[in-house]
Amino acid sequence: MMKPGARNLITDVAGLRVGNASDDKLKSGVTALISDVENVASVHVMGGAPGTRETDLLAPENSVQSVDALVLSGGSAFGLDACGGVQSFLRTQGKGFAVADQIVPIVPGAILFDLINGGDKAWGDHSPYRELGQLAAQNASYEFDLGSQGAGTGALVGGPGIGLKGGLGSASTILPNGVTIGALVAVNALGAPTVGEGANFWAVPFEMGDEFGGLGPSQADADEAQALRIKFRDTQAQGSNTTIAIIATDAALTKGEAKRMAIAAHDGFARALWPAHTPMDGDLVFALATGAKGPLDSIDDQITFSATAASTMARAIARGIFHAQSREGDIFPTWHKAFKR
Repeated sequence: MMKPGARNLITDVAGLRVGNASDDKLKSGVTALISDVENVASVHVMGGAPGTRETDLLAPENSVQSVDALVLSGGSAFGLDACGGVQSFLRTQGKGFAVADQIVPIVPGAILFDLINGGDKAWGDHSPYRELGQLAAQNASYEFDLGSQGAGTGALVGGPGIGLKGGLGSASTILPNGVTIGALVAVNALGAPTVGEGANFWAVPFEMGDEFGGLGPSQADADEAQALRIKFRDTQAQGSNTTIAIIATDAALTKGEAKRMAIAAHDGFARALWPAHTPMDGDLVFALATGAKGPLDSIDDQITFSATAASTMARAIARGIFHAQSREGDIFPTWHKAFKR
C-alpha cells in the first residue's frame, strides 16, 4: 500500500531542502529547492507561455547532469532574477560546478505571472527578486509552509465567480518498493482546481486521508463540471498564468528517464486543474532524481512509478489551494473563504 512520507512534502526525498521568501506588500515571492546530494535533473514544458532560465542544459543530450538548486518564482520575467540570488548564496557556501579555480552553481528556474494581483509592483530601478531568491536559499529547510508562501504568495487560479487564491503545494508518496516520490508546485493556473461551482477538488480520487479537506467526489453534472472557470477575462491579461513544479525521487534514473518522470507528472496537472496546459499557461515540471534507492527493476515498477508521479503532483496542487491564506488587499478569496470551510 502507498502512503505519504513522514512530512508529506518533497523533502521526504532525502538530501533535498526547500526555502521560501515572501513579500506580502508585493504579493509575490520565491521558492528555492536546494539539493545537498548529487542528482540527475531534467525538465518538460507543456504550457504555451513559459518563462525559464537554464532549461536547455537539462535536455538529455546535453552534458550537465546534476543541479545545485531549482527555483520557482513569481514576478513574470523579472522573477528570473531570483536564480541569481540563489546562485550567489550557493557560491558563498562553496557549492557548484568547479571550473579551474572557480565555482559555478547550476540553478535553473521558472517563473509565474503575478504582476496584476493587487500587490505593489512599483519597485523602482531594480526588482526585488534577486534578494528574495537569496533569502529563500538561506531559509532552506526540511520543513516549510504551504499555501500563500514563496512562489505561491500571490498566485491565483480559476474558480467559481472570478477565481480563487492559488498557492504553494507539496506532497509525497512512498511506493511499496520503498522508493519515494515528492512534488513541489506553485499553482497559478488559468484553469480551476475545483469542480463546477462546488468546493470539491478535481484531485480527490488521489487524496490520502483528508489532506485537502476530505470532501469526496463532486456531484456536479457533466455540463457544470466542464464549464471553464477562467479568472482573467481581460484580453490584455492573456499569458498571465502558469503552474510551475518540481517532481523528485530517490530512485536512480538516467537523464532521459528523469524527463519521462517530468512528462508523467504533467498528467497530475490534468487531473487536478481544468483546463491545464493552455496556450496562456507556461506549465512546466522540473525533474530531479538522487539515486539513493537504485534503479527501477521492472516495467511494472516503471508504470507504477509514472502513475505515482502524476497522482503525487495532483495532490500537491490541491494542497496548495487548500492551504492558501487570506492577506490584506487580496483580489480573490481563498478556498476556505469562498466555500465557508
